[in-house]
Amino acid sequence: MKTLNSNICQLLAGATIILSLAACNEDFLNVDPTDRIATSGIEADTALLEAYITNRYIGARLQDKEGDGTDPGFGRGFEYAMWSSLTDESIYNNDDATWLIQRGQLAPENLGNAGVLWARSYRSIRECNYALRALTNIEMSASKKAALEGELKFIRAFRYHDLIRNYGRVVLLGDTVFGLTDDLQDPILFKRASIKEGIDYALAQLVEAAEKLPLDNSSSWLLGRATKGAALALKARLALYAASPLYSAGSWEDAVSATQEVISLNKYGIYNGGYNNLFLIDETNETIFARHYTKNANHVHLEIANGANGYGGWAGNTPLQNLVDAYQMANGIQPFNDDGSINVASGYDADNPYQNRDPRFTATILYNGAEYRGRAVETFTPGGRDSRDGPDNWNTTKTGYYLKKFMNDNYPLQNPWGNAGFQPWIYFRYAEALLNFAEATNEAYGPDVIPAGSNLSARQAVNLVRARAGVNMPELASGMSQQAMRQAIRNERRVELAFEEHRFYDVRRWMIASTTENIPAYGMEITKTTSGYTYTRKTALDGRNFAEKHYWLPIPRAEILASGGQLEQNLGY
Repeated sequence: MKTLNSNICQLLAGATIILSLAACNEDFLNVDPTDRIATSGIEADTALLEAYITNRYIGARLQDKEGDGTDPGFGRGFEYAMWSSLTDESIYNNDDATWLIQRGQLAPENLGNAGVLWARSYRSIRECNYALRALTNIEMSASKKAALEGELKFIRAFRYHDLIRNYGRVVLLGDTVFGLTDDLQDPILFKRASIKEGIDYALAQLVEAAEKLPLDNSSSWLLGRATKGAALALKARLALYAASPLYSAGSWEDAVSATQEVISLNKYGIYNGGYNNLFLIDETNETIFARHYTKNANHVHLEIANGANGYGGWAGNTPLQNLVDAYQMANGIQPFNDDGSINVASGYDADNPYQNRDPRFTATILYNGAEYRGRAVETFTPGGRDSRDGPDNWNTTKTGYYLKKFMNDNYPLQNPWGNAGFQPWIYFRYAEALLNFAEATNEAYGPDVIPAGSNLSARQAVNLVRARAGVNMPELASGMSQQAMRQAIRNERRVELAFEEHRFYDVRRWMIASTTENIPAYGMEITKTTSGYTYTRKTALDGRNFAEKHYWLPIPRAEILASGGQLEQNLGY
């Protein structure tokens, strides 16, 4: 309160000084600000306008702990609490407004770390609309203008996609640029379109964007900017969402066609330089669209933020046993039956639970005994250096695991400031496109039918992902039922795309969240004995809860109040 009163006094004092000066010289305040570029400059200078457009790939920080050293991009990737920690993939060790979402305590007054999506998205949409308007009147070559228009329509469509997948029905603003002097009671500002109308609008924008964007960016300076492939990949994802049960706003056949457009570019493939390396390298044949970082724009220092306490790390996003159990054995068989019992045919050894698993497991999760930075990880008790018996025990994992995916072991873990955090964040990659294709094709035609215009079946598309060098998981066999293939594809998405901000949306669009998100957040208690280790499942975060209304986020109460009650809230809130 003391600080608040002090700030108010300073503001009042400042206002008094300004009014006094204005009384002495009414022209005193009629000066151009020096801390920003005037809109007239942006609208008249091609270089300034292009710089403005480039900056639309990032957004303003609207909440604490969003990014570290740079503003957030399209997703919540590489902010301290990752989107995975709102799902059955992980929990965030230090909460940071994630536990209330895990526990089903979401409210319009408190959305935890999901509270800024509405405001940031609409801010970006308005910025894109402004830039599109400025672009029409500026002197520039037709080809350059078309490419920039394509970028803006892609960015705007991405923001709408983010709104749709979080809130369902959204407000469509078209190309209008609203200002403070406009009629802010205009119904267009508050009328929520149907889900189908929203998706159809975004898909149409992406068709236009793809027509205008280049297949490749011509220089490293353009790295991270949209291409035709990025627009088509987003279109394919949206078409897949549209066909999914939660949305029911499109067809599986359309989703197949949209994803086939990405595949037919013949530009992308599965990266075979190692699953773990895929997320450390700025440009691979698998990357369709990513955000890139430099020495002057590093993001969250992942290694210390998620590292084990015995190494000086803060634990961060700690994987759940729920996810660990999803990884097959190296022979391609699930280690557990549907009732949770051990699948004897899999070869799973309860005394050595991490041996002979899908190689993506060891590339994604640090577990007791895993080799890391010169020694084995010790999450066991008593005495484990990475357990609650180790140093800085407030940073100890609650689940028995630490995150390995995205971590660059060549970066310092302790005192990393300015010397780490340069990994790219991949928004779209070819493996996702293949899995999108597999899901849509299986739903439309079944596991082994090759759709017209394609050379792959659903099963073959999944097998391309499983055959990645260094992963080499056994192929899915022909003759599977559609239901069996559906489950196989869903599990493949879970392990292949773990921690990449898919799980939250997948379980909702499949309408299985009322099951998956009501299962306790499990971890593993590992006890060292004279003869080895014992493994006991435990609850890592209590109270996990999901209700029907949670299929969509609530619109923040502040937005409802700002609309004078005209903006309709989602059901249940």
